[in-house]
Amino acid sequence: MRILVLSIHYWPERSGIGAMLTGRCEYLASIGHEITVCTGMPYYPEWRTYRGYDRKLFLREEHNGVTILRSWKWVPKKVSSAKRVVLEASFLASSLLRAISSGKPDLLLVVSPPLGLGLSAVFLSRWWKIPYVFDAQDLQPDAAADLGMLPRPVLPVLYRLEAMAYRNASLISTVSEGMRQRILAKGISVDKVVVVPPHADNRVFGVGKVVEGHEFRRKHSLEGKFMVLHTGNMGVKQGLDVMLDAALQFKEQRDFVFVLAGDGVMKPHLEGRAAALDLANVRFLPLQGPAELLQMLAATDMALIVQQLTVSDIVFPSKAVTLLSAARPVAASVSADSEIGRVISQSGGGVVTEPENVGALAAAIKGFFDHPEKRLAMGESGRQYALQNWDETRVLSDFEGHLLKTGGAPAFDAIAKRSASI
Repeated sequence: MRILVLSIHYWPERSGIGAMLTGRCEYLASIGHEITVCTGMPYYPEWRTYRGYDRKLFLREEHNGVTILRSWKWVPKKVSSAKRVVLEASFLASSLLRAISSGKPDLLLVVSPPLGLGLSAVFLSRWWKIPYVFDAQDLQPDAAADLGMLPRPVLPVLYRLEAMAYRNASLISTVSEGMRQRILAKGISVDKVVVVPPHADNRVFGVGKVVEGHEFRRKHSLEGKFMVLHTGNMGVKQGLDVMLDAALQFKEQRDFVFVLAGDGVMKPHLEGRAAALDLANVRFLPLQGPAELLQMLAATDMALIVQQLTVSDIVFPSKAVTLLSAARPVAASVSADSEIGRVISQSGGGVVTEPENVGALAAAIKGFFDHPEKRLAMGESGRQYALQNWDETRVLSDFEGHLLKTGGAPAFDAIAKRSASI
């Protein structure tokens, strides 16, 4: 099947949607599908166009069997809600031209955010008379409303755009049952919305077994330290000030070090605040490459997942899959009834504390430090949960099945043809 993917994020971006989508597309290409991705020049999470991609309007690449058609978008030096709108609008315009020129596919896969890609999906679907799958990785209007990121008069426009995208889609996929329920509550048919969770990277299951963290600790002078890790995006939704507040509680205890590895719009603020508080026990590292990430995870004693209270019900950070797969015990500062809260509790892979409650988070960190046997047991429980729920082959195979069904190709026919060709 020929599948055209529209997404603002893709390889070589190494976190969030870009990493997840790259894995999906390369899997589909590896089993015989023709995959073309219309995306922008990479910029996330640093919020600056990667070197080698700047000053280009269009670019064609081939990577691991996937054709990548890139188009220009404007990336602001300083991020604001208004500038995000301009960035997304510039991508919508340039990527639509790129998509039209790519030729008619059998199926469209549209990844949101940005929500505006729903407009592109409806246009292209009607132009080519083909179905589209709308992959809702984030509920953008709900998040904007909860965080107060946009003026109130703008929100009805976003909700109408969201309704249009859902109404015209042949299938809607999302990453968690909590987000699925949110979508269903908007009046969408039950049989139209499916959960496709983030898939584990099977290499991560080797952390602590075939991959060790001694080299990482030596490189960053972390020998003998109890390492508390946040990895990935440092954005508004994460509310990472609570991590700095927790680090302040351990300021005089030399055994502790808090590592923030990644990038994002809030990183300069966090770096400035850590300096102002004279937090020598806080380290900032760039986003790690694949091999370095595995070593960093192996070096980690415990990890944090932090979300603001207002958005914790509508996001499911893919880092949870990575951390539990790596058998790293987690302290999750999130609502207990949020999707991530339920997963951490059900898996036994960590503890859940009240979001934005510094005292509760600090107590959880101290509890892990005092009880190493508890850390090991929780880490192993989390890994077993990840193996059962996020196994790479099973999740990606199920995803292919949804696409085949939506595109009108019976899954058993496609599998039979693939088997015959081997």
